[in-house]
Amino acid sequence: MTTLSTPTRPAVSGRRTTAPGKRPRIGTALTYLSLIVASLVVLVPLVVVFLTSLKTSGEVTDGGAMSLPRDWLNFSNYATAFNDGKMLTAFGNTAFILFFSITGTVLIGSMTAYAIDRFDFRLKRTVMALFLIATLVPGVTTQVATFQVVNSFGLFDTHWAPILLYMGTDIVSIYIFLQFIRSIPTSLDEAARLDGANTFTIYRKIILPLLKPAIATVVIVKGITTYNDFYIPFLYMPSEDKGTISTALFRFKGPFGAHWENISAGAILVILPTLLLFLFLQRYIYNGFAQGATK
Repeated sequence: MTTLSTPTRPAVSGRRTTAPGKRPRIGTALTYLSLIVASLVVLVPLVVVFLTSLKTSGEVTDGGAMSLPRDWLNFSNYATAFNDGKMLTAFGNTAFILFFSITGTVLIGSMTAYAIDRFDFRLKRTVMALFLIATLVPGVTTQVATFQVVNSFGLFDTHWAPILLYMGTDIVSIYIFLQFIRSIPTSLDEAARLDGANTFTIYRKIILPLLKPAIATVVIVKGITTYNDFYIPFLYMPSEDKGTISTALFRFKGPFGAHWENISAGAILVILPTLLLFLFLQRYIYNGFAQGATK
């Protein structure tokens, strides 16, 4: 007579296991808490400056930093900052410097990266090592020599002084272009050479059009950096009529040193273009860095 054996149940341990892919609640809470704190650190100063720009001088003196203005349509401070701060001239000077600086950075950076990646030459590793060393040397330590060179060229107190410096000191852009060019197959170059194309034609018609994500990344990052820079325009362009928005805001602070409502309005005018540009084009920054890292 055969007996049927009952299936034995596996031993159940007293330790509860969480479902795979389900994060603990405390980890999720800490994640959102850190994001909220980081957002407050960034946004609270901007909110304070914006509220101050809409207040009158009496409201700034009597109220607190987070107090609301009585009139939300009080744009007289913006008119004062725009006219007395000569913001229109400053925006024109900044746009002129931005155009030539970014154009030169894109051309020089992409050509340099193309030459480093596609050609084998002597001292190639030395050149790469020098680029790396250049990123580690603080720019302040070389300002005396840089100032003497710029002055010897007769570029002091001209718009071309910061343009030349912005174009020649951006090693990061070269590395961004280099990461993208390494992802472009060399078979495209070889096919173009079989059709009779020279080196410059290959760069202009094949390499440069394929570098659009890298160009967008460099334009945004370089543009914001140049737009916000204060040291180089202030040092190399002391004339008031050649000032950029950063130096114009600094000079505007002089006669309005105690009027924080006017200074805050000028700060908002300076912040607004870069803020809008970053909000609309931030996906190009992230996508550009991500593609350059994964290709």
